[in-house]
Order: sequence, then C-alpha cells, then structure tokens
Amino acid sequence: MAKQYETIKLVKDGPVATVSFCRPEIHNAFNDTLIFEMTDLFKSLKEDRDLRVVVLTGEGKSFCAGADLNWMRRVKDYSFEKNLEESLALADLFYLIYTLPVPVIGRINGAAIGGGTGFVSVCDIAVAAESAKFSFSEVKIGVVPACIGPYVIKKIGEGKAREFFLSGERLKAEDAYRIGLVNRWYPDDKLDEEIAKLVKTILSSGPNAIVMAKELISNVPLMKPDEFKPYTAEMIAKLRKSDEGQEGMDAFLNKRKPNWVVE
Repeated sequence: MAKQYETIKLVKDGPVATVSFCRPEIHNAFNDTLIFEMTDLFKSLKEDRDLRVVVLTGEGKSFCAGADLNWMRRVKDYSFEKNLEESLALADLFYLIYTLPVPVIGRINGAAIGGGTGFVSVCDIAVAAESAKFSFSEVKIGVVPACIGPYVIKKIGEGKAREFFLSGERLKAEDAYRIGLVNRWYPDDKLDEEIAKLVKTILSSGPNAIVMAKELISNVPLMKPDEFKPYTAEMIAKLRKSDEGQEGMDAFLNKRKPNWVVE
C-alpha cells in the first residue's frame, strides 16, 4: 500500500505520478511537515525505475501560497541554529526535485507566491492557468527569496530577478511567461487538456534519453570546451550503441513506433 501523507498526495497512473499539495484551506502553504513529507516522497520517486514523468500541482484554487503563517509564527522565535536547520531542509527539497532524473511538469493551477514560486522554478516545464498569480513577495516582510533564488535566477536571468526580487511585484500568468518563469500558459479550462498532451509527448521519447538530456543540461554549462567536447561526444556514442538508442533508430528507419511509447 502506498504511504499516506498529511499534507501532500500521490496518485500513480502507470509511469506518471501526480504529486499534489493538499492544504487547500490555506492555499497549499507549506510548513515543516510538508517539507519533510515532500522530501520523503521525492526520495522514493527518485528510486522508482518505472516512473517516467511527475506532475506537481495543488489542490483547490491555489498552487502554493508560500510559507504557512502558523509555521512562520513559530519560526520567528526559533534560534539561528533551528532556522538554519529548517532552511537547509527546504533547500535540500528544492534540489531534490530539481535533480530528479525524470521530467517534472508544474501544473500551476493558481497562485504561486513567495516560496511557492520556488516549486515552480524547480520544475523542468511549468504550465500555468491563465488565472495563476506569482510574486516574489519576501521583501514585503523583511526577508529574501534565498533558498529559491538559485533556481529562479536560472529561469529568469539576473536582470528580471533584480526587478522582481526587489519590487515584490505581483505577476499574471502572461507576465510569468514573458520573463520565463513559466513555459506556457492556457485558459483555466484548457489546463488539464494541455498537461495531458505534454505528458503524452514526453512518454513518446526514450526514457533513458530523457534522463541523459537532463544530465546534459545540468553539466555542460559548468564545463570548459576541453571538458564538454569529449563529454558530449562520449554521451552520444554510448547512447547510439545502447539498447534504447538501437531500438529508437531502428523504429525511425522502419517507420514504426519504438517499444517505449505508451498508447
């Protein structure tokens, strides 16, 4: 039996896992319990060899409204050491989602505020409903988007990060698309249809090729030419000779679907 959580929910449909924030009464705000449960879940998903895509979303009208106010009341009185411990746990969770071997699709069904935008930023592809709202609102309460910062800056670039980290300005879905925070946006009643299309597209690609593509994207920007040239050449040579590469090329040449396609 699948593990039951208090603040999140997992629904598995074959190779697709849908992970939902399950605190709709407080707009899916996160606390220490959610951080622990989400970390536990994504560690198990990382080891799931049948998994090919994860959809991350929120129950109700919001995606994730940032930190839970009741948790913040406790955090305000924590020692520096306790604050550091919980901040490191959140940082570890973002990195865990960001480095998951399989694609993570963000189904941004509503507001993503403060730390909630961090969960948007660690998704490989973020797809927003037209009604979704976004804000890096931390400066409004005297703090900064620290743990989410590395991922947001990668997504939107330093210039836009300077603008919106400093202003805390609220963004519509169209604005979030314009600055690169989300990859696509659709009318609310089309969101699920478009997510389903995207999942199907990913499932039509080689599972190991997808894993290696994520690795390539992560590693190459950190390399010098004398490093990335042999690295990339070796990667493509290995993939061409792999079982999956052989199957994929044979299927293409013979005008048939490869054996990993899920109908």
